[in-house]
Amino acid sequence: MVLLDDAGTRIGTAAKASIHTEATPLHLAFSCYLFNDAGQLLMTRRALSKKTWPGVWTNSFCGHPGEEESFEDAMIRRAEQELGTTIISIQPLLPNFRYRAVDASGIVENEICPVFTARITGDLAPHADEVAEYAWVDPAALRSSALGTPFAFSPWLLEQIAQGSLDTH
Repeated sequence: MVLLDDAGTRIGTAAKASIHTEATPLHLAFSCYLFNDAGQLLMTRRALSKKTWPGVWTNSFCGHPGEEESFEDAMIRRAEQELGTTIISIQPLLPNFRYRAVDASGIVENEICPVFTARITGDLAPHADEVAEYAWVDPAALRSSALGTPFAFSPWLLEQIAQGSLDTH
C-alpha cells in the first residue's frame, strides 16, 4: 500500500497486512459507486470475515492502488476481484475525500480516498470473502436509510453522503 504524509505526498509503501492496526498510518485508497442503466446504485454488505466493519453496508467497492498503479487500473482490477464484473466510464466524484475512523475492535482506517463513479458492464459474481450480499438501490432511498439507521453503514459511506456524493444522482 502507498503511504502518505499529511499533505498527501507519497512517502513509501508497506504490506496491507501490516497497515490496518490500532495505529494505521495515512495511506492511499479509493471508493467507487457503480451505477446500472436504470440509475440505481450498487450497495454491498461487507463480508462477515472482514477485519474492519464486518457486515456493514457500504458503497459498491473500495480498494488500494498499487505503488505504480493508476486509480482507473486499480478500480478495474478490484471490480473484477471483489465483484466479478467489469466497469467503464470511471469519473471522479469526491476527488479530495479523506477520512479517519476507528472500528469497534480498535482498528483504524486512515485514508486519502478519492471517490469515483463508474458504470457496470457485466453480470455480478461477488466473492464471498469480500461481499456478504448486495442490492441495487435508489440513491435517494439510500440517503434516507443512512440518515435513519447510520449504525448499519460504513463510516466512510456516511461521510461521503454528508459531503454530497449522492446529490447529483
